[in-house]
Amino acid sequence: MILQTCNLCPRQCGALRTEQEGNGFCRMGTLPVVARAALHYWEEPCISGKKGSGAVFFTGCTLQCVFCQNYQISTQRAVGKALTPRQLSNLFFRLIDQGANNINLVSATQFVPAIVEALSFKPLPVPVVYNSGGYESLETLHMLDGLIQIYLPDYKYHDNQLAHQLSGASDYVERSHAAILEMERQTGPCQMDANGILQKGTIVRHLLLPGHTKNSIAALDWLAANLSKGTLVSLMGQYTPCGHVSSYPELMRKVTVREYRKVQQHLFDLGLDGYVQELSSAKKDYIPAFDLTGVETE
Repeated sequence: MILQTCNLCPRQCGALRTEQEGNGFCRMGTLPVVARAALHYWEEPCISGKKGSGAVFFTGCTLQCVFCQNYQISTQRAVGKALTPRQLSNLFFRLIDQGANNINLVSATQFVPAIVEALSFKPLPVPVVYNSGGYESLETLHMLDGLIQIYLPDYKYHDNQLAHQLSGASDYVERSHAAILEMERQTGPCQMDANGILQKGTIVRHLLLPGHTKNSIAALDWLAANLSKGTLVSLMGQYTPCGHVSSYPELMRKVTVREYRKVQQHLFDLGLDGYVQELSSAKKDYIPAFDLTGVETE
């Protein structure tokens, strides 16, 4: 598959992408590059459950945030193995055979056409999760309509200046607003099975950044005013200095208890349903090893 002018993400860079090479923002070819495929136990309880989520970590990213915990694969294209759509489909079924509650596509925007093809070979008996930074184009989301049962987007910023500073995305706010509302439209309200495992729906995540409680409070205000009933919110306190934050002094520390309690209380005051992560999750121990685990090919 060759994309002569790739416009899959809001960067709209119009890059030429062959199967193995790409000169666009993500720097990836069109064949999906996978750095890890394994059961993952550290998502929200309704995603991971006891059996784990079948997480497929893709190399490359359309945001490349300076604080990314997965910076080894979001900014370094050499990490990972390229798979054909058929090989990717086989990988999904291997994870299902291991007992995965779902197939969890982590940072997959740059490979959506190949993922659509992989999902077309044979219906999966478990939900498919699209785990995203929230920076999506509506056209690409329309390609996924009917194929994705669960959307798990971030809503990182309610401030385009901050989004530009930390992710180089000066249109993040409006792009993520449109994307989240489209995701809700596709999935409808959250639906759990008898074991409390999510089968369909949208969960919007927000990560509190140190020194940026105003951004978090504004983000929660927007979510409270605009999300449909049945869409959940997940407040995360797992921030750990990673990636390329040395030039950003305010990001060189973890979130304080005072900061987190302030934002947490605001979430409670707004009456948002969902999850609140413990600050004890702010450890590098929770970052998986991107060592090609589970990325066998036939």
